[in-house]
Amino acid sequence: MPMTNTPTTATIDDAPLIGRTLVRAFDDDPMMRWFFPDAASREAALGRYFTTIFTRQYVRHGMCERTAAAAAFWVPPEAQAKAVPDAETIQELQNILGDRAPLFRDAVEAAARHAPREPHWYLAVIGADPAAQGQGHGAALLRSGLAQADAAGLPVRLESSKPSNLPFYEHFGFTVREELRLPGDGPVLWAMERRPRRPADG
Repeated sequence: MPMTNTPTTATIDDAPLIGRTLVRAFDDDPMMRWFFPDAASREAALGRYFTTIFTRQYVRHGMCERTAAAAAFWVPPEAQAKAVPDAETIQELQNILGDRAPLFRDAVEAAARHAPREPHWYLAVIGADPAAQGQGHGAALLRSGLAQADAAGLPVRLESSKPSNLPFYEHFGFTVREELRLPGDGPVLWAMERRPRRPADG
């Protein structure tokens, strides 16, 4: 039986479920494999990574939603100054990333330099368990956040390092704004943007 794909607000108590879901969702993501190249330790490291950024950043300052098999972390413009890692979180992420921490820092800084200056919603993370693929979990979460951005009359920005995901986002009105090769011979990031739509636009 399909798991419910109705978005609900995620709370800190959902951290174990969200961590497990995002580990599965990002197992084959080029950027996550670049940050965590060791296959033997990747699952545990990814779990710690997603749990840390969820509990310490996005559930506190962003808008986090989940279904039974997917999660999304959104940051509206008024929260973007706060939804950045504090010193303790940075230290925790460095511990998780080990010798890949400098690459991670450089990648974050490179992406930030290319961020648009106008107010926008930012989709920091979205992922669905591959076991629930085709059941509409990711699409439901995407529609939920986009509706709020549209209501505010604001564009939405995201980055993807997985080329197979680009058509999914394009289906929802995103276009590639820029291709960015991450420092240190990292993967390509596609910066995508979606302009706000009025209700009649569909």
